[in-house]
Amino acid sequence: MSEPQSTAAGNRILVLFAHPALEKSRLNHVLVRGIRDLPGVTVHDLYEEYPEQDIDVMREQALLLAHDVIVFQHPFFWYSTPAILKEWQDLVLQHGWAYGSGGTALHGKTMLNAITTGGREVAYSREGHNRFTIRELLAPIEQTARLCGMEYLAPFVVHGTLGMSPGEAARHAADWRRTVEALRDGRVDLERAAAVSRLNADLDAVVQD
Repeated sequence: MSEPQSTAAGNRILVLFAHPALEKSRLNHVLVRGIRDLPGVTVHDLYEEYPEQDIDVMREQALLLAHDVIVFQHPFFWYSTPAILKEWQDLVLQHGWAYGSGGTALHGKTMLNAITTGGREVAYSREGHNRFTIRELLAPIEQTARLCGMEYLAPFVVHGTLGMSPGEAARHAADWRRTVEALRDGRVDLERAAAVSRLNADLDAVVQD
């Protein structure tokens, strides 16, 4: 886990990164490398930390309490997250702590997904191959965030990773770094960011530079 450098003000961001085969990644390693050095940002590689998926619940809950913005960063596997992120949710988001009677630990925090897909954006539509939009397919995670009292923002989505050029990857990495910096510094229009289909469809409309 890369610990955040000190920052004088702003939101602390926890990136829960999950990729079971990072050495084969076309883009995720570029995206995560681009934010590791940012002050106020903790990159927490779940597969690296828990190769046997023996998740330390108390440690994970402490990390959540110490941060203001929670990001699930992952490839979009079978219209959902890699397995460890589902295991993480099942174990860490406990009744009476994250939700339910007395479960207010995460109230007021912000959450979003940062995902990559091999398919083009047109495939994720009512008329496309996958029949649903990314936002619709992420509905269980959005509802989980809301059940836990968190504000859920539209996802940061990079489509078409298959065959992507290094130049295209670098541009997406720059957009992701810009997004994370803006979230940290409170320069995101949260109302717009919650309403759009994906954050990086038009960053200039969401990020206040």
